[in-house]
Amino acid sequence: MLLRVRVTLPDRPGTLGQVARTLGVSGADIVQVVVLERLGGRAVDDFTVVWPGAARVEGLLAGLAAIPGVRVDGVWRAIGAPTTTGQDAELLAQVAANPTDGVATLVDAVPGLLAADWAVAAVVPVDWASRAGGGTATIGHASWRAPEPPRLPEVTPLRARTLTMADGTHYAIAPFGRAGLVLVVARDHTEPLTAAGFHATEVDRLAQLVRASAVILGDRLDLVGPRAVTTVT
Repeated sequence: MLLRVRVTLPDRPGTLGQVARTLGVSGADIVQVVVLERLGGRAVDDFTVVWPGAARVEGLLAGLAAIPGVRVDGVWRAIGAPTTTGQDAELLAQVAANPTDGVATLVDAVPGLLAADWAVAAVVPVDWASRAGGGTATIGHASWRAPEPPRLPEVTPLRARTLTMADGTHYAIAPFGRAGLVLVVARDHTEPLTAAGFHATEVDRLAQLVRASAVILGDRLDLVGPRAVTTVT
């Protein structure tokens, strides 16, 4: 299976090599490395690896923790092959080619792009700002792995951000800027793996996809129909 491994490590020569060697010794086959952040002498890297299905991750975590200065931020199952920003352009081209199903196309594709479990296009009342708590969110479209009914965090105020709920589920939220429509992406907490929260660069990537899709779809966003869901706090 594919795993995503996020580590924070000292940004100095040799440390990345130590992490890569430890992954290899533990049985992981590295297929992609993405640098999410380099700041103040530290780096945050995402490794996508092929992991033996029968192997336990405890040995991998112990090996990484033994490297001086290295912290494991999360290990979770990835959906599909690792992706790059080039696939963002391909996704937007698909949205433009079939705008009738544009929102559904975006919602179905985003979990794979961001190594998430599921996504939904949520709709909030147009007068959400005058309501206590922002009003009840409803669903316009849900990806195939979304729970039924999807349990959403409080999506108002409408701005791009990340949230983590008490049950360990991580959410990234990005508004379309029209019709009260918001894209919500989730990483579930599934023992024994613990997913990392969405990094700022992932939220920015999601927001860019949503803004571009909103420009492409225009008035079609007004046609996204709601159905009721549960909001969690």
